[in-house]
Amino acid sequence: MDINAHTQLCGVLGNPVEHSLSPAIHNAAFQHLGLNYVYLAFRVEQVKEAVQGIRALGNMRGFSVTIPHKISTMDFLDSIDDTAKYIGAINTIVKTDDALTGYNTDALGALQALRQAKAPLAGKQVLILGSGGAARAIAFGIALHEPIAGITLLGIVDDERATLAADLRKGSTIPINEMHLSEETLGQAIEQCQVLIHCTPLGMHPKVDGTCVPKNLLQPHLTVMDIVYNPRETRLLREAREIGCTTIPGLEMFLHQAVAQFELWTGQSAPTQVMREILEAQFS
Repeated sequence: MDINAHTQLCGVLGNPVEHSLSPAIHNAAFQHLGLNYVYLAFRVEQVKEAVQGIRALGNMRGFSVTIPHKISTMDFLDSIDDTAKYIGAINTIVKTDDALTGYNTDALGALQALRQAKAPLAGKQVLILGSGGAARAIAFGIALHEPIAGITLLGIVDDERATLAADLRKGSTIPINEMHLSEETLGQAIEQCQVLIHCTPLGMHPKVDGTCVPKNLLQPHLTVMDIVYNPRETRLLREAREIGCTTIPGLEMFLHQAVAQFELWTGQSAPTQVMREILEAQFS
């Protein structure tokens, strides 16, 4: 596809973005369908000015929003999708005419990953590690769309974790517990939960030896999902697999949230298999 005056621009806004696989999968999807779109990565420190640039320039169609801008970007958009409002964070911007709308596809991506792994959530206690933008998306997605028994939040940023717990209690009717993350509280929570979802950057490339779950605390009854997708199998997932847990790599959530973004920007069904093949090729 030739780049010309009609090419629609999409991209990712974050810091850092050098590790992002989004350009590879979205550009492959655009090319597969013959769409005159291109996707680039933008390292952004000044969010307000970046959004002003999106408004000012023609041919801007949509953007992914990643760490650390998922919450702050909301202040500069015209409207926020209802699901993203509940979550309190976005990961997607869609430009229509002169209006910018924020969405959150992380929740859908996580739910799709769990469902495809045949990891039923009905009646389960879910343990979420972390309390940032991704944790908010997944917690609200599960709380609003799955008949779970309850959520336990563990994290080291106490104010952020407490705020997420309070917001979940307002927005849902399920029991919510929250505690500071320590080896003691983690061990207690694992005894009571069936699904563990890791939502911190710990273990992400290049610091691939990081984990906040000591192997001796893991138990075979757990389904363990790690939202970190690079490396494909984090230390947490490798050790969980060795213990006998069901494991779900972050690549699955990443794929499905990207599929939802693609469809918001283009109005067409995403070539999911093409996107999956590009992702998997990055780790072969």
